[in-house]
Amino acid sequence: MSAPFIPDFSRISTPAGPVPEDAPHWNRQRASQMPSHRYRDVFARVDVPLRERTWPDGRLTQAPLWVPVDLRDGNQALSEPMDPARKRVFFELMVAMGFTEIEVGYPSASQTDFDFVRLLAETDLAPEHVSIVVFTPARSDLIARTVESVRGIRNPVVIHLYTATAPLWRELVLGRDRAQLIDLAVEGGREILRRAGDLPNVRFEFSPEVFNLTEPDFALEICDRMTELWDASPERPVILNLPATVEVATPNVYADQIEYMHRHLARRDGVILSVHPHNDRGTGVACAELALLAGAQRVEGCLFGNGERTGNVDLVTLALNLHAQGVDPMVDFSDIDEVRRVVEHANRMPVPPRHPYVGDLVHTAYSGTHQDAIRKGFAEHRARAAAAGQDARDAAWQVPYLPIDPADLGRSYEAVVRVNSQSGKGGIAYVLETEYGIVLDSDRQAQFARIVQQHTDTTGVEASPAQLRALLAAAYPEYAGVDA
Repeated sequence: MSAPFIPDFSRISTPAGPVPEDAPHWNRQRASQMPSHRYRDVFARVDVPLRERTWPDGRLTQAPLWVPVDLRDGNQALSEPMDPARKRVFFELMVAMGFTEIEVGYPSASQTDFDFVRLLAETDLAPEHVSIVVFTPARSDLIARTVESVRGIRNPVVIHLYTATAPLWRELVLGRDRAQLIDLAVEGGREILRRAGDLPNVRFEFSPEVFNLTEPDFALEICDRMTELWDASPERPVILNLPATVEVATPNVYADQIEYMHRHLARRDGVILSVHPHNDRGTGVACAELALLAGAQRVEGCLFGNGERTGNVDLVTLALNLHAQGVDPMVDFSDIDEVRRVVEHANRMPVPPRHPYVGDLVHTAYSGTHQDAIRKGFAEHRARAAAAGQDARDAAWQVPYLPIDPADLGRSYEAVVRVNSQSGKGGIAYVLETEYGIVLDSDRQAQFARIVQQHTDTTGVEASPAQLRALLAAAYPEYAGVDA
């Protein structure tokens, strides 16, 4: 028998400060002992000179260009970086799903990354329409190594140059002022032109790392210098990728920053405006969606949100949010469990059971009121489809508590309703009907629900369909012969 769980609250400091004088009578929260005075809000560090914004009136009506960075940014965050076999299967998954631009590595950082890019150059693993992105800092020797890795590749190639631009990073980490940092970025851009500018299938990307903590006028200046250097044009556009490298503000602030750049960039018609949100505040998805409303056209992220600290923005959630609004996500999730299986294998990390859209429990209802609504919703959905002469898989979806049809993702309906002590008669009736074809009248539903409630309260665990059938047979012998 396992030892009893004993909590230890000795290090928890229960808030005991004064109730704020302006607090309403119904809010009795007290001042805590958390050292919040040590931190400044984002407005003390960055002034966004945007006063009349247009993004709140926008709507998402089409998918952006998705660029998974699992093989580079996600890989850097793993305790056990991917070996060549895991990298390859992950890449093959992304191609199968329909991604057409994939960041495949940091060739100057490791031999494994360099060799994987060479594999793409020397085989037909990457279909010709898939653009290959490689990542490099603004250092001459590392740029040379990066260009060497892509030489001879038949695919379109994007060379992604980055340097940090925020004050703390440039002063503390790089030891440069604004003018010196522009010189660093421009020299890196020139080095790329010298080594790869004549390659017909190469385009360029620049990231002012920690963009969201960079002064807007400086971010604009350095980005404009890079698009001028690389002669950005509609025929050969430059990607300007504006990362929320460390998420520090509410999503509306990032949207303002993106709209400011969108409205003020030179050569805007020769720029693909890209975003790369992280998830330090847990609002990476919201940041990306608002950034798209603000003018972004391209999103970098990872499948299921892997990445340093709390991760990169989750491309699966973003894409299926569009799907749930009737917008084609332009990538396929019709077997989401296989997508998850491959990602878990490659990353050697599990996807949580409550993760949006893909977790084991995201389509599952235990609550009695939810179960009753879902049961009625399924019945109405089938009846409406039949009345219209439609297959239920083609009919408009409007089932309570299920924002999308689990079948769209390759999921069955078997686990939509599961029974525990929180469940009600509707959920129990749904399981018996869908699993065994047993339809109980309303009186018997209520009677049997009390029997099941007593069982689940006593055991403290979920009741499986087989256990429900056994309880039903014990209570009502006429059901004893029902087949499993």
